[in-house]
Amino acid sequence: MSPGSTRRGAAIVGAGMIGEVHRRSALLAGAEITGVLASTPQRSLEKAGEWSVCAFASFDEVLADDRVDVVHICTPNATHAPFAEAALAAGKHVICEKPLGISLEEAERMAAAASASGLVATVPFVYRYHPLVREIRARRQAGEFGDWHLLHGSYLQDWMLDPDASGWRVDPDQGGVSRAFADIGSHWCDLVQWVSGETFTDVFAEFSIAVPTRPAAGGASFSGPSGDTGERVAVRTEDTAALLLQTGTGVLASATISQVAAGRKNRLWFELDGSGGSAVFDQENPEQIWLGGAESNRVLTRDIGTGSAEQRRLSKLPAGHAQGYADCFDAFVADTYAAIDGGDPEGLPTFTDGLRSARLVDAVVRASGNGSWTKV
Repeated sequence: MSPGSTRRGAAIVGAGMIGEVHRRSALLAGAEITGVLASTPQRSLEKAGEWSVCAFASFDEVLADDRVDVVHICTPNATHAPFAEAALAAGKHVICEKPLGISLEEAERMAAAASASGLVATVPFVYRYHPLVREIRARRQAGEFGDWHLLHGSYLQDWMLDPDASGWRVDPDQGGVSRAFADIGSHWCDLVQWVSGETFTDVFAEFSIAVPTRPAAGGASFSGPSGDTGERVAVRTEDTAALLLQTGTGVLASATISQVAAGRKNRLWFELDGSGGSAVFDQENPEQIWLGGAESNRVLTRDIGTGSAEQRRLSKLPAGHAQGYADCFDAFVADTYAAIDGGDPEGLPTFTDGLRSARLVDAVVRASGNGSWTKV
């Protein structure tokens, strides 16, 4: 593609649920899907037929294709580092699912490779793209909430509640030594830090495993019980995590993370309490935020043409016509493509943010093992 072109060639590597999300968002951003590489040649052919694109035979074939400007990496965590580093070395822009690799060392290499390449490399911390999240951040930047007193909240799911639910994320060799925190707690921490303007520097954490064994042959993520009645293996990654955190300015925070909270499907919730007011956001009810004050409270509803510049930019539908996760992902991918074309979108999460998250995951894992406050 020529410089400044708005139509980019994109390869989707990984054809599960999140690969489908990437494909949709890339198409809406004006990309041409050049091909797909899935977990097996047969799976690649099946997806290529569904999507009316070519099936790549290998990752080397993806990198050798001159039509491919951007590689979307939507594969298990253990493949993120080798795929992203190879793509950057081949001159391809990268959108890589989080986490950046399965160790801090891998994340450091990936961030360094992205910086040295001069290419765009982003990571989908997409909850930043809820319009009302942007509204809270803008109000914080304007000083509405004063000095922070406490940051707290939770991220709760129940997709691992059934003892027969499993998947590659349970295996530390494929998913990394942390599961619940690295998978969803990292989203909570990224969002709260970005919105509040604070940075977590110290952490005290405890992990627990609610289900001691799960099927060895797991199904797709979020698909429920695997149906496997054969071998079971010991679970070595946490189902829940409880954290106390402190920021560089001395603000205390707490977070509860669980993938076994019955009835909670994807509840990322935070409250930011300041000397001038408080703000609450609930990802399962993203069309409203609660703003607390000493004298009165308000509920603010998302709408077009109102609020901060970023809320107006990201609000595509009138109030009452709900926007959600898919809209956030669309906006994130569109901003990534805008950055590739020379733009500088507000709040675009890059490999630098992914490295910050990896450092926090590493500290949380260490803290869960040593039973003491731990530096990030």
